Amino acid sequence: MKIKTNIFTQLLILSILFIYGCDASSKNKTEILWDKFGVPHIYAHKYDQLFYSFGWAQMKNHANLMLRLFAQSRGRASEYYGDQYIDSDKWVYTHNIPQRAKEWLDLQKPSFKLYFESFVNGINDYAKNYPNDIDIENQAVLPIKSEDLLTHYQRVIMYHFVTNPREVQFDPKSINSNKGSNAWAIGPSKSASGNAMLIINPHLSWGDMFTWFEVQLNCQSLNIYGATLVGSPFIGIGFNDNIGWAHTNNVHDGQDLYELILSGQGYKWGDNVEPFNKRIVQIKVRQENGDLKIEEFLIKESIHGPIVREDGNRAYALRVVGQDQPFVFEQYFDMALSKNFDQFEKAISRLQNPFFTTMYADRDGRIMHLFGGRTPVRPKGDWDWLGIVPGDTPATLWNNTHSYDELPKVIDAKSGWLQNANDPPWTTTIPVELSRHDYPSYMSRNFMHFRAQRSARMAFEDKKITFDELLSYKMDTRMELADRLLDDLILAAKESDDISLNEASSVLQNWDRCANNNSKGAVLFKEWVDISGFKIDKSELFKIPWNEANPMNTPTGIKNIDMALKNLKSVSLKVIKNYGSLDVAWGDVYRIIGQDINLPSNGAPGDPYGIFRVTAYKPIKDNRYAAIGGDSFQAIVEFSNPLKALVSVGYGNASQKNSIHRSDQAEFYSQKKLRPAWRTRDEIEQNLIDKDTFFKD
Repeated sequence: MKIKTNIFTQLLILSILFIYGCDASSKNKTEILWDKFGVPHIYAHKYDQLFYSFGWAQMKNHANLMLRLFAQSRGRASEYYGDQYIDSDKWVYTHNIPQRAKEWLDLQKPSFKLYFESFVNGINDYAKNYPNDIDIENQAVLPIKSEDLLTHYQRVIMYHFVTNPREVQFDPKSINSNKGSNAWAIGPSKSASGNAMLIINPHLSWGDMFTWFEVQLNCQSLNIYGATLVGSPFIGIGFNDNIGWAHTNNVHDGQDLYELILSGQGYKWGDNVEPFNKRIVQIKVRQENGDLKIEEFLIKESIHGPIVREDGNRAYALRVVGQDQPFVFEQYFDMALSKNFDQFEKAISRLQNPFFTTMYADRDGRIMHLFGGRTPVRPKGDWDWLGIVPGDTPATLWNNTHSYDELPKVIDAKSGWLQNANDPPWTTTIPVELSRHDYPSYMSRNFMHFRAQRSARMAFEDKKITFDELLSYKMDTRMELADRLLDDLILAAKESDDISLNEASSVLQNWDRCANNNSKGAVLFKEWVDISGFKIDKSELFKIPWNEANPMNTPTGIKNIDMALKNLKSVSLKVIKNYGSLDVAWGDVYRIIGQDINLPSNGAPGDPYGIFRVTAYKPIKDNRYAAIGGDSFQAIVEFSNPLKALVSVGYGNASQKNSIHRSDQAEFYSQKKLRPAWRTRDEIEQNLIDKDTFFKD
């Protein structure tokens, strides 16, 4: 009799869960179900309660990081932490981020103002309930306000992706060179199952403002799984049962540095002299004894924008897109709610995010690559506008940006596949389906680096891609550059009278041409490439230079074989000295090091080596290297029935000092694996380790 009662009770519970669906286990409460990898699955029946819980969840895993980021976005980090943040605060005030955030907040719809308020209430209530989780130095940042969400967004996206303080000061042509991503969209004609598939694969630094937070949000018709950058109230990349999208860094120019000729108290503007607009900002700077010192900072602005540096009789003003796009949260909310292509296109065509390329796939088999973001409508000129622009004439000043209809895009590619690895949009598929000549010459560059070539090759050469193959391609560490150069190098080294070169040729010939944990020869090849200087824009080093008509197979061959052999002998001696052997395994040199872990790594910087699986490193002791960036939130999705999805955050889903989730996914990274995305309540409860409950009646 007892057994029958238990079965009846279980059936009753299951019936209740079915009836209430995404509205939590009861309509009288909101829940955060925490799985064993620290991923929150939030169930709510009201959106304000959902966003309250979203703010709470981010604090639970990233409280101190998030508060420090908000402090910096306010331009008050020097006040809280000391003078090491003065330059950061000046950058924030130079671009008027706090004032613009207040203006943007006033423009939001009442419903979205409520969501912002709910999100920060979740942050502040967590801090009140768990004060011991907050470092003393971060306590002063509280409470968080709604405008902090908009200052943070501007600082990260507009003023560290679109442009960047360090690079603007020194080399405007290198902007965004240190950040990247991969993305694929596979259509039904290319898919072995006939279902569309998607790769989501950003490459960013593992920490600070670039930290990803994996989450699932369930409320009413919303059921979105994905990730956001810490401190953001919306899903940045993700998927629901019907659609999914990824972002990559655009090869576009959304900023210009104008050179002004100083004259008197102003700058030359046509035949006249225009005065600067000036404002003084007071920055509080915490001293070692805790006192606050006031520093006054003069900001000058021209018609173009704020002055970011002066040099003799020249001043340089920065003009950045995105300052009139306050509704990014609303756009991404509608993207997450979309059920089909038409709904998604309507949302994304608003172009409220000023920077990213978007890759899209859905259950109906639709795929798209959009060269998104905001590109200025320039009076004239080509890609060289990315450099310094004459600012003494109205002829170079832009005021408008290109509309959605004017941007490069491929929808439902004839080839059945689309890729982007931070290459320009022209090579999103092969044979090409976009002509750069149909767009202004300043729209994007014209190149295809080796990582993008590797990306395209894998998709191009596979007639029908399975879900398992998609995972294999996403983890691929084969060096495309090795396939272009190694045959020439091995043959010449083998024919040499030099024994050390003969030994090097043997190691390189036996190498699998990959950067896997156990790949032997990868370290030697990387050292040789680094000293030799082979890059896509160094065509003079190749026998055959890059050719736009054959973008996926050029450049190739070694032009100066004598220099190549000289460099190989030099690096061979270096590798033996540093590691004791020419065939040292990649994973013995390149490591994943974190909280109680020290694991072999795989992957390398994508270029110039042409590796799809990107991992960035920093040098540590004993000539070893530790992973510090690259593959971040990773997902592969097939729109099957039921949907298939594998995911991971390479460094773990938390940054709090005592969290078990700081590096609990590192082993997946080391083994080139992903884990199932638990999306149903049954799956989540089978892997449940914690629960937070709110708004109980």
